[in-house]
Amino acid sequence: MSSYSQAVSLLLHLADNALILGHRNSEWTGHGPVLEQDIAISNIALDLVGQSRNFYQYAAEKINSENPEYKMTEDGLAYFRDAWDFKNCLLVEQTNGDWAKTILRQFLFSNHQYLLYDALMSSKDEQIAAISEKSLKETTYHLRWSSEWVIRLGDGTEESHDRMLNAIADLWKFTGEFFIATNYELAVKKNAIGIDPSALKARWQEKLESVFTEATLPIPAQDAPMLTKASGKTGAHTEALGFILSEMQFLQRAYPGGMW
Repeated sequence: MSSYSQAVSLLLHLADNALILGHRNSEWTGHGPVLEQDIAISNIALDLVGQSRNFYQYAAEKINSENPEYKMTEDGLAYFRDAWDFKNCLLVEQTNGDWAKTILRQFLFSNHQYLLYDALMSSKDEQIAAISEKSLKETTYHLRWSSEWVIRLGDGTEESHDRMLNAIADLWKFTGEFFIATNYELAVKKNAIGIDPSALKARWQEKLESVFTEATLPIPAQDAPMLTKASGKTGAHTEALGFILSEMQFLQRAYPGGMW
């Protein structure tokens, strides 16, 4: 992976985020609290996997052009990389837990993803800009849907409120990674392909405070425990990712190139 360009690293980061969260959400299919929301989160999972495919396809194209000896495909990037090669944020690989934890994870990530895609629509890389524009339309719905659920649960019953508090305690520490720039993010910012993610923090915090206030949820203190390194974005993951990949990649690794 070290031979890949900084632009490819950005594409893999974007693709990995979407694929891993899409896979996590797909685990709810057939298990949602009510049929309508079972369908809703399954559709969000499909949106995310679709976004990952667009970024993986473009990454594979760039890898093959930069390394003529390679014959990389989107499937190769999704199914034949090991955990340390994935560049997704740690938040998206966390276990589903209960419905409250899944909802909060989606809200925290969609809040960030919305701002990121909005900024990347101005990328000098026309393909990244186009994928971001298409993906933003889907992410707008993901953010609205998850925001409404955060409010419903936070300002609902005593139990639903407590479950949201537990979800905040479990997930908040992972949100700081969104805004810690990696070397590849800073490199692509210099040629206007990407952005410095730290520039998104103020708007992310503003949206979060608006939703949490309406949900009667406490806004975590500035000194609350928080990751201080871009761990997942540079390949250092929790054990949760290993379990995801062992399930997600099993068929392709057992039967390479197998097709239905």
